[in-house]
Amino acid sequence: MAAGTVPVWASALDSVVVYAQGALCRRLARGTVPVGGRVRVAGLPRSLDPDSLRARVVGAPGVRVTGARVEAEAEPRDGGPGDELLREVERLRDACAAAQGRRDRQLTLIEEAGALRPVPPGRKRDDPHRRTPVDAWLELADFVESRMTVLHGRLRELEEELRRVEHELTVAVDRLSRASTDRPPAHVATSFGAVLTLDGTGEVEVEVEYGVPGAVWVPAYRLAYRQGDESGRLLLRASVAQRTGEDWTGVRIALATADLRRRTELPRLRSLRIGRSQPPPAPSGWRGQPEGLNGLFTGYDTAGPRPDSHAVPALAGAAAPPPPLPPPPAPMAYGAPPAPGGAEGVFPQAYGAPVPPAAPPTRARPRTGARPAAAPAALAPAAPGAAPPPPGASAGFAPAAPPAAGSPRPGTAELDYTALVLCGPEEPEGRRGRLFPGSGPDPVTAEHRRRAEAVAALPLPGHAVRPRESAGSFDHRFDAAAPADIPSDGTWHTVTVGEIAVGLRTEHVCVPSVEQTVYATLLLSNTTGQALLAGPVEVVVDEEYQLTASLPTLAPGGACRVGLGPAEAVAVTRRTALHESTSGLRNNVTVLDHRVHVELANRLAVPVRVEVRERVPVTSDADVRIEERADWTAPENDDAPERHTPGTRLWRVDLPAGGTAVRDGGYEIRIPAGKALTGGNRRS
Repeated sequence: MAAGTVPVWASALDSVVVYAQGALCRRLARGTVPVGGRVRVAGLPRSLDPDSLRARVVGAPGVRVTGARVEAEAEPRDGGPGDELLREVERLRDACAAAQGRRDRQLTLIEEAGALRPVPPGRKRDDPHRRTPVDAWLELADFVESRMTVLHGRLRELEEELRRVEHELTVAVDRLSRASTDRPPAHVATSFGAVLTLDGTGEVEVEVEYGVPGAVWVPAYRLAYRQGDESGRLLLRASVAQRTGEDWTGVRIALATADLRRRTELPRLRSLRIGRSQPPPAPSGWRGQPEGLNGLFTGYDTAGPRPDSHAVPALAGAAAPPPPLPPPPAPMAYGAPPAPGGAEGVFPQAYGAPVPPAAPPTRARPRTGARPAAAPAALAPAAPGAAPPPPGASAGFAPAAPPAAGSPRPGTAELDYTALVLCGPEEPEGRRGRLFPGSGPDPVTAEHRRRAEAVAALPLPGHAVRPRESAGSFDHRFDAAAPADIPSDGTWHTVTVGEIAVGLRTEHVCVPSVEQTVYATLLLSNTTGQALLAGPVEVVVDEEYQLTASLPTLAPGGACRVGLGPAEAVAVTRRTALHESTSGLRNNVTVLDHRVHVELANRLAVPVRVEVRERVPVTSDADVRIEERADWTAPENDDAPERHTPGTRLWRVDLPAGGTAVRDGGYEIRIPAGKALTGGNRRS
């Protein structure tokens, strides 16, 4: 149907939901329902998935959508930024080719000047030897040197010009590749339109929803807080890249971790009955192919072979036609190998050569399905000038298999009536006159989708994790607080989603037995009802940027620790002492007394909390006893933001500004004589 026979409604992109891969777009169109109820909503991108098209009427209970399908449209377009970039690239390519040609010509001149050599005149046999004029040699050398100096100076200028033009061409090509694909680089703009059938009258607003590939996103955060505060501002941002073929300008953005291509329909449970078996019912909306379709082509089959439309007509005064082709060889016997270089019975012919007239048929063409009396047509040689068999025609000898008994069970492709194609009379017997699914999208649409899906291969920003990997088995959605602009250029763009209230507590952690350095950390707790996905977080302390760390996935109510690096203003010192003795009735128990002395110093202007981590040996032997003599505590793994190894002990010390603290502790290891290692002297 022509586009002018259906009223066209302009549409505007209202909202977009970006999934882990792909996006779901929603457009709004307004107009008056025409007579017949058929309208066309324009503006849909070429890369959309036709199966995802949905439409409904907003705010008009008496009007509903009874049909929706996708149609492609093409129209000439005016010049735009894409045309300017394309023309600039073409101009620079011509300039680059011209500069390279001038450089090559200059190199040729240098080679010609460098090849100048003195050539002595020819001497006869009886002539005496001549003295070589030295002045001529020197003049030639001076000429070549001066000529080469001028040519090499010009060559440097041309090479510099060529490098400049090549650099400009590289920059222009990069700008063209990064430009938005909303306006394709062609003089004819192709797009999709949704043809809707409305039931009702009046002015209505229609919402059209469709899915497109070529959109990805990853989360990112910005954490700002002040030292000493118990809370901070966690700003959720997202890096979004899309190449769907349309620019998202001023639209509401939502981000989801779900898989857009995951099937969500409910399974069909078939009932089980005890008794006589019954055929399954036909699916709703299915109508079988009518019987007797072969009889519709009887006249077409009896008309004989079709004339060749590529034959060149004879002209008045033209030369005589070439002699006819030699007669074909005798028919091949069944099972003989085919002729080399082509199909069986088809002879090669020069392109554009006139085709001799076909011999008149001696008998009527047999009706399709009738058994021929002679050799099969697939093995019989073709008559001169006869058209070759159509592609896809059946050349087998066995008849087609009869359809299975019972009700048909069509698939999804057979139920998509808009994609069915009616086969012509040139098709085989089992397909002519019947509806079959099409061969898929056209090459232009396939290229648009291939270019859109290439966005999934973009390299991720630093510390970024794809949302499908960090979300786990749960799906989350985040709605942006304000509209955003994301062009269709296939590069990362930052979108501010919103602010998240989190709990913060600054803690300093040190393990002096391993390294006498204190590290600053942030204990971050998620106080919201929504999970925080893994991604990079920029930490800003007192309005000064500190570093970019990696934030793990944080469930609602969970906590994690984010490291900020060494704290130079907080010092720690650890000293140990070991005393070995014996005890017991016969001094048969070895006692290893370990003493630990830790000193802390705070040189900051604010109080800090330091967590000192020590480790006590763990034994599985009941005879070996370990007695602790310190006020440290064992961590609770259930409530801690991280897992601790067995035997870990913690000191949590609150240091005032400029203050110091001392902690003493230790443990005793009592080893019976029967459990001691003979000859061993290791006590740590």
